[in-house]
Amino acid sequence: MRELLQSLLGDALTAARDAGELELAETTPVVVEKPREQGHGDLACNVAMLLARSERQPPRKIAETLAAQINDPRIESVEVAGPGFINVTFSAAAWRERLGDILEKGDGFGRVNLGEGRRVQVEFVSANPTGPLHVGHGRGAATGDALARVLEAAGYEVEREYYVNDAGRQMRILGRSVLARYLQAVDENAAFPEEGYPGEYVTEIASLLREDKGDALEQLPEDESVAIAADYAGDKLLGRIREDLAAFGVSMDNFSSEKKLRGDGTVEAAIQELRDAGHTYEEGGAEWFRSTDFGDDKDRPLVKSGGDLTYFAADVGYHRKKFARGMEKVVDIWGADHHGYVKRVRSALDALGVDPSGLQVVLVQMVNLTRDGEPVRMGKRSGEFVALRDVIDEVGADLARFFFLARKSDAQLEFDLELARRQTAENPVFYIQYAHTRIAGVFRQAEEKGIPLLEGAADVLSGLQHEDEIALIRVLDDYPNIVESAARSLEPHRVIFYVQALAGDFHRFYSRHRVVSDDKAVTAARLLLVKAVQQVIGNALSLVGISAPSRM
Repeated sequence: MRELLQSLLGDALTAARDAGELELAETTPVVVEKPREQGHGDLACNVAMLLARSERQPPRKIAETLAAQINDPRIESVEVAGPGFINVTFSAAAWRERLGDILEKGDGFGRVNLGEGRRVQVEFVSANPTGPLHVGHGRGAATGDALARVLEAAGYEVEREYYVNDAGRQMRILGRSVLARYLQAVDENAAFPEEGYPGEYVTEIASLLREDKGDALEQLPEDESVAIAADYAGDKLLGRIREDLAAFGVSMDNFSSEKKLRGDGTVEAAIQELRDAGHTYEEGGAEWFRSTDFGDDKDRPLVKSGGDLTYFAADVGYHRKKFARGMEKVVDIWGADHHGYVKRVRSALDALGVDPSGLQVVLVQMVNLTRDGEPVRMGKRSGEFVALRDVIDEVGADLARFFFLARKSDAQLEFDLELARRQTAENPVFYIQYAHTRIAGVFRQAEEKGIPLLEGAADVLSGLQHEDEIALIRVLDDYPNIVESAARSLEPHRVIFYVQALAGDFHRFYSRHRVVSDDKAVTAARLLLVKAVQQVIGNALSLVGISAPSRM
């Protein structure tokens, strides 16, 4: 209905110009929004206020001029309010016609063409393969996967990527940790590194390493045995990460290795580009990037004094390659502690001739895991955190996903495991899924009574006369706008908020009105109305990776 009103207002502007009532020397966007207060129409537009200066007319006069030009049978009333808002109310017949459109589109309802096929990469999770995924990674996984789905629904060609940090200090620490446990199998006095990873998973991997390699590592120089242990452990842990992501309903198109990027010259090539352009200098035996020339608060090292590349250098090469692969937009999902890292990566892209606005970063805050309000203790198996797989095993992927997405990603989140387990109205995901299930039950009831589900023709939908029915259609109509706004803002939680509100509206409708009744015309129409509600709930849940069951 927003598109319809935008079109009608566009026609009204053209007609007013042709009649000499407006000059329209400047192009002004026609933005249509839902009024903040009930009683101010279905949709409103402030274009008259935006035109006031260029037209040299009071905004109310412009609004009255445009209102007089709107003449469409689907419009019940057009009112000018306040300083110059144009408030429009559609007829009940127009809303019933809209319901027919929603039913016809089915699974495709809500899809928009914002992206127009442009390529976008969403990189998320990207945890070091030094341990199992924890609940913080789970929130990043839910956010990244839901965002990728939203962008696809908004018309983008999306690629999902996991950046594997399989090089550098943390991997060496992992290698030393596994090697220590490997050696302790035959010498309990073998020292464990102070900064080592303490989880039981390290001991398990060390045991597998001994099964595969026997005592071969005992005969090698320490640096070589550490490297072998690190590679072995990294492969095992990455395999477990893949399994955990699969259990969470997340699949990646690519796993990009930092070690490979360093080895194939990608990183060095990007650094050389910066050198050739005069954006680097040497100081203190290290090589620095002049990032302050591009808006950063200080210059950043690329090569350490000992000759090793920094993590930042690897990120420069990695992000340069993303755009070289033809991505028009790159979205990174990072932990909130990486906030200060955004500017330096963008500055490097700018120096390399890549539009830095093409990189957008979504920050994800920490998760506080509780049970009935009490903090959940760390797990022995994971060592220093609560493993994502433990949460999935306890409450399921649907519940975990919902709670991770229940708030904006950059807001801290408390995830109460006990609340997630309750199948009551206070559990929001149960409340939403139950709406979908409840409608399935209505269809079974109708089938038992021999009542067919008719097509959404105008004569069938004419049975919808009550204001509560029209109100539900208004909510359904807003779904494509929610998808577009979630894609524009990179905020998939908007879909969660929407479907939660829709489920609440349906439950209230169901408590007030019988769907299957002795009135055949009303029953036929309401069956189609709740079918559309069920379809939109299913579409929205699918968009955030949550199932929509028919029985619970």
